[in-house]
Amino acid sequence: MRADRLLSILLLLQVHQRITAKELASRLEVSERTIHRDMEALSSSGIPVVADRGTGGGWRLLEEYRTRLNGLNENEVEVLFMGLPERVLRDLGLQKASEGAQLKLFTALPTMYKQRAEYARQRLYIDSASWRNTEEATPALARIQEAVWQDRKLSFSYRRADGTYVERVADPLGLVVKGSVWYLVVAIDDSVRTYRISRIKEAQVLDEASQRPPDFDLASYWKQSLVDFKAALPRYYVTVYADEYALARLNQSPYVHRIEQMERLDGEGRVKLVIRFDVEMEAHDFLISFGSHIEIIEPDTLREHILQTARNLLSFYERKTSVSVPLDDEQVDQGQR
Repeated sequence: MRADRLLSILLLLQVHQRITAKELASRLEVSERTIHRDMEALSSSGIPVVADRGTGGGWRLLEEYRTRLNGLNENEVEVLFMGLPERVLRDLGLQKASEGAQLKLFTALPTMYKQRAEYARQRLYIDSASWRNTEEATPALARIQEAVWQDRKLSFSYRRADGTYVERVADPLGLVVKGSVWYLVVAIDDSVRTYRISRIKEAQVLDEASQRPPDFDLASYWKQSLVDFKAALPRYYVTVYADEYALARLNQSPYVHRIEQMERLDGEGRVKLVIRFDVEMEAHDFLISFGSHIEIIEPDTLREHILQTARNLLSFYERKTSVSVPLDDEQVDQGQR
């Protein structure tokens, strides 16, 4: 622990040029007395640490004692300091390690590049969380990560979409985080499969070493699996007429990326759209919310489905309004006269 602290002190001195014992003690969560002992240890090992007395004083390194990191251009420096999203690092238990690595890298940069690193850090922040805060619980992630990092076989229970559980023993190949969702890529029975980690229970790291296909590349596999997944999705196309209000709403919804065709109808103030959905029920539930602002042209089955839903709603509310409503005080008074 002390060796880590001494290194941290050295790096902080290189970053800040001058820093007080009180500030160091606060950052490293030790006493000022401990900091003074650490400074003596650094000095004894030949590192030129100097204490400046008085206002504005503190500990500093002699100017000639600096490390340098050469061979990086400005763009490469900026990319290095953009970093991974905090949530990904937190889930993997690497947030502290990332902070330490950033500090060490920053101190090793030539002075001219330190400004570019800080420039990038102040102008880009990656937030991987969704607006709806739908982060999934992944209690098995730490154990799975251990198996992946140590190249050990993994046994686990997996909950299928229907709620049933299956038992698996697999060779873990890698972890993928997409948005806020973690996935485990494994090899089972000479095939590569993907499992959603939030559905994994009772993961156990086995003593047996895992087997990794020699030509396997995680990034290439994931990119191809996305292509295959999208290609296998069902497709349900709907042709509609939409007014300006409906078009504005569509442009602000996720379905704007599913508009396959758009044709403006001259003189009518409407547009003809072809929208892609997965299934009819999805199209029904979304399009009915537009009311009369969207007219469904085809398919006829969807048009009839929405018409029937509208009739059912009308009948429902007509029955509700036919039930006697309690009179207010004024109506009661008028009835008594």
